[in-house]
Amino acid sequence: MQNMFDKCPACGGQVIITECRCSQCKLQMRGEFRSGRFLNLSDDELTFIQVFLSARGNLSEVERILGVSYPTVRNKLDEINEILRRSGEDTESVRPENGDTPTVRSMSAEESRKRILQDVADGKLSPVAAVEKLGKTSAYGD
Repeated sequence: MQNMFDKCPACGGQVIITECRCSQCKLQMRGEFRSGRFLNLSDDELTFIQVFLSARGNLSEVERILGVSYPTVRNKLDEINEILRRSGEDTESVRPENGDTPTVRSMSAEESRKRILQDVADGKLSPVAAVEKLGKTSAYGD
C-alpha cells in the first residue's frame, strides 16, 4: 500500500481523495475526503514528532535522543507548529450552494474549540497539544 500524498505528481495540484475502503469489512465510501494535515510534514518532521511524543514532550529528552541543541529542538518544534497552522487548521472551506468558487472563513472560537476536541477524540491530536491550542483559542475568542 502506498503512503498518502496531497499533491498531484504530474501537475502539483491538490489531490482530492474520492474513495475509501475498510481493510477488514470491505465497506467502501465514496465522496470527497480531506487528507490529514500531517501530510504537509516531511519524513524528518514526522520522526521529530515521534521522538517528541516518546519523550512525552520533554524537550531536554528530545535534545538528548536526537543529539542536537535545545534551541534546535525548540526551532524545529516551532517550524512544525507553523506548518500545521498554515495547513488550514483554523479555517475551513465553504462551498456556496450556487457552485461558485469556495471561500475561506475564519472559524469562531466555539467552532475552533469543538474542532480541537473532535481531533482529540479522533486521535488526530494529543491531549497535551489540545490544551495548548485551547489556551490560544480562549485568548482570542469570546
